[in-house]
This record gives sequence, structure tokens and C-alpha cells, in this order.
Amino acid sequence: MPADHEEGAGMTAGHPQAAPVTVQVHHTQGGGAVCRVAGDLDIEGLAPAEESLTGLVRQAPPVLVVDLEEVGFCDSSGLNLLLRTRAAAQEAGVRFRLAAVAPTVMRVLELTGAQTVFSLHESVDAALSA
Repeated sequence: MPADHEEGAGMTAGHPQAAPVTVQVHHTQGGGAVCRVAGDLDIEGLAPAEESLTGLVRQAPPVLVVDLEEVGFCDSSGLNLLLRTRAAAQEAGVRFRLAAVAPTVMRVLELTGAQTVFSLHESVDAALSA
């Protein structure tokens, strides 16, 4: 993001502009995969995360950890992506875990009751060693 910008830049109709989703993937020495998602998991920015998670499930690592620490917003499409990925991972025999879940994402999980279906961990390390 540029350091200097006009006041109000990044605002649309009084709402902050969505933060673009960035995804970083790395593989552990044990063959596991960690997918770090940052930005807003919403309908408009979901594609990069969806592509990465779909590809990772196809690779069938023994464990797939999604690091959600830097997700600023998650709507129903983001939640559905996580639920679909969990189901696909389970079908592929991949242990699926969420790590460092940002408060905004945790709120969505709690409001929908979805926190009960995920393996939630405080950190990536904790998720990998569980």
C-alpha cells in the first residue's frame, strides 16, 4: 500500500475497501503443508485462497494447516471455502487444521457453530504437532 494517500482513499460508500487476499504456501520437512492467508476472505477476493487450498488438497499432504492470523474479514463465502476444503481434505485422507484464527474469523465460526467441526489451534506450530 502506498504510504501517502488522500484522506478517504480506500473507502467505498463509507465502507473500507476490501484488503486483497494474499496466500503463501510452504511445506514442512515432515511433508505437511501450511497455507498462510492474509486479507479479506470474501466473495470478491476468494479466488487466490480457493486455488491454493484446492491444489494443496489434491497434493494430499499428511496435514494441511491454514494460518488465518492475518485475515481481517470473513464472510459466508470464506466460511464456505473453509468448510468445502475441510470436507475435501477429509475425503482425501488429509488432516485439516486451522491455526492462529483471527478474532474476526473466530466470530463467524462461533456465530454459525462451525467451530465445532474444525480442528482449531493457537499457532501453526501447535497445529503441526497436534
